[in-house]
Amino acid sequence: MFAFDPYSPAVDADPFPLYAVLRDEHPCFYSEDAQMWVLSRYADVLAAGLDWKTFSSAKGNLMTELPNRAGATLGTTDPPRHDRLRGLIQHAFMKRNLEGLSDPIRRIAADAAGSLRGRTEFEFIGEFSAIFTVRVLAAALGLPLDDETTLREKAVLMVQSDPVTRAKGPQHLAAYQWMQDFAAAVIAERRRNPRDDLISHFSAAEIDGDRLDEREVLLTTTTLIMAGIESLGGFMAMFALNLADHPDVRRTVAADPTRLPDAIEESLRFNTSAQRFRRNLQKDVSLHGRTMRAGEFVCLAYGAANRDERQFPNAAVYDLARKPRGHLGFGGGVHACLGTQIARLSVKIAFEELHKVLPEYGRTSATLGWMPSSTFRSPLRLDLAVH
Repeated sequence: MFAFDPYSPAVDADPFPLYAVLRDEHPCFYSEDAQMWVLSRYADVLAAGLDWKTFSSAKGNLMTELPNRAGATLGTTDPPRHDRLRGLIQHAFMKRNLEGLSDPIRRIAADAAGSLRGRTEFEFIGEFSAIFTVRVLAAALGLPLDDETTLREKAVLMVQSDPVTRAKGPQHLAAYQWMQDFAAAVIAERRRNPRDDLISHFSAAEIDGDRLDEREVLLTTTTLIMAGIESLGGFMAMFALNLADHPDVRRTVAADPTRLPDAIEESLRFNTSAQRFRRNLQKDVSLHGRTMRAGEFVCLAYGAANRDERQFPNAAVYDLARKPRGHLGFGGGVHACLGTQIARLSVKIAFEELHKVLPEYGRTSATLGWMPSSTFRSPLRLDLAVH
């Protein structure tokens, strides 16, 4: 009997064969292991993301949700509250000119890449992307960098879950509390001494007299730190993995950086780090001969949808020429990621600078250890040899 457990380490390691069975044979599947439905076809996942009235995020969007987060962040609210939050947060983003971050991002990338010059091998995450993402996030949000290592460790723990209990363990909850305490201290300091950074702008954001309340500022900041460090870091690690595994594409983009945006979009489709998010049904839905009941949870398998042959011919091929329109690498519908502009810009600049120093690299091992997370997928480390 077919089974799909999104909390399984085997799914972390390679979900794609199971995704293919889900799409072709069980497009509306009830996972006994996860106690939720799983949608895997592109059309179904896209439609569910757009239909927020039926597929609600108000009970949390992470497959294993953090406590007290639902209802106070962009990803865990529905319109009209979501529209209010998004408007206020976008207002803060507009005040912080993200294009003005290009030069600082390039300096950070050049410094991180320069430290690798002359190496014959390196560990991409610990020696490049982790350093880069924490420092870029600090520049954008206005975070102190007294302890970069601890900040990243806590952000990574927040998105993980225990594969045995299928829940957040004490270490994950402790990391979440640490991050809230850290964010609260930064917010308080920025209110005393405002700067041109996103946290200062979140605190002051106002539209027609409406402002974010204390909980919204705190949890939005906490979520952005988590996403900015781990989601961007996972995105970078998966992109590096794709380039290492496809040397023809890597050589093309290293020789011609103008092709990097195409490679980035195809990587987001082919092997996104944002694999699965959940929704809660507000009414009964019948789909593919099955009936999902109001109150039940549904997993939207973005990683499966992005490999759906019905939408993307030869979907299992990483094709630089594809230009995949409508991929779900950043989610979809009203909950599409708000940080796509800075994420794309950051990754493009990071790999431009990396390829100036190390244009030729490949994996040293065929086997990778994967982060235990029911929502995100990325390697714990990525050892690369320089050719």
